[in-house]
Amino acid sequence: MTPADPRTARLPSLTGLRFVAAALVFVFHASFEHFFGDPGAQHGFSALVAKAGWLGVSFFFVLSGFVLAWSAAPGDTARAFWRRRCAKVYPGHLLTAVAAFALLAATGGVFTVGQAVTNLLLIQSWFPQVTMFGSGNPVTWSLSCEVLFYLAFPLLWRGIRRIRPERLWWWAAAMVAVVALLPLVAEALPARPLVSMPDGTSPQWRFWLVYVLPAARLPEFVLGAVLARTVRARRWSPVGPLPATALLVLCYWGATRAPYLYSLTAVTIVPLALLIPAVARADVTGRAGVLGRPPLVRLGELSFALYLVHRLVLMYGHRLLGAGRTWSTPAAVGLVLAFLAVSLLAAWVLYGVVERPATRRWGRRRPVPVTPARDPAPVR
Repeated sequence: MTPADPRTARLPSLTGLRFVAAALVFVFHASFEHFFGDPGAQHGFSALVAKAGWLGVSFFFVLSGFVLAWSAAPGDTARAFWRRRCAKVYPGHLLTAVAAFALLAATGGVFTVGQAVTNLLLIQSWFPQVTMFGSGNPVTWSLSCEVLFYLAFPLLWRGIRRIRPERLWWWAAAMVAVVALLPLVAEALPARPLVSMPDGTSPQWRFWLVYVLPAARLPEFVLGAVLARTVRARRWSPVGPLPATALLVLCYWGATRAPYLYSLTAVTIVPLALLIPAVARADVTGRAGVLGRPPLVRLGELSFALYLVHRLVLMYGHRLLGAGRTWSTPAAVGLVLAFLAVSLLAAWVLYGVVERPATRRWGRRRPVPVTPARDPAPVR
């Protein structure tokens, strides 16, 4: 099959892969609820998905840079770009943030004005305290990172699109190196206080620098944008989707045994950097597989809404059934699947009632007259 023009080709397989990443985040958070009454079963489930959430979020950060660079159009303005991203992200965030604080208050919880304001403004991840970046709808700490990415993208793209094609993979390797070295840099930060996560304990400042701080996650976003250019320039990934997936599984296993800070992103960043352009290449060359099938693409379209609602469904759904209640192993497995179904239903409603209408109303790209211009001078 004749390859599609990389400048205009759709990437359905990457959309389908978004659902896989969202599902990884879902099962990671499902393990927090301790549904399994059998301690061995609960330990096994928690161990299996211990790094799934970290991996899923890293995938979304890299993919965000990839998709925005892939869809970047000549003549677009920063203001128009920011308007579209705000229309895509903020309405759903605002609704779920208000719901999160309302549910917290209704169940006897308390929150501060600072927590509410930083959540609504999506600046909570600039604060190292888990009581700040983990408050409200806990998953939206990552949107705080995305805000920085969106603000920086128009300027970053000016530089990225000037990189010579033969140097793109070198730039990608440089971004991977930055991600891999962050845990080493974090060792210089204070060792106290500690923050406890389901899969381990870490000094709060070090965890924040490696995983939460928006500026520290920016290299993953830049990596994604550079990878998009490799596909556009037909500087194909050196491995295909299946070998990249196999390497990702191997590195995921390695992450479960790596020092904690390295297990968050450093161990899995290389296979992600190979998998995303490999899947995109399959789409561009007309070899999309099961990920590009309509059911998975549809689920992928719901992935952002699923990400926003799933943690609230798990937390408050468990409370509704009985806080601290556990179930037999078969019942617990069924309950996890049931909560996934409820989360998907809530995501479908959020997508249909809020996200899609807002995107159609304010997030469409408006025609911009483009004056032909020379290609920018490449970065040497």
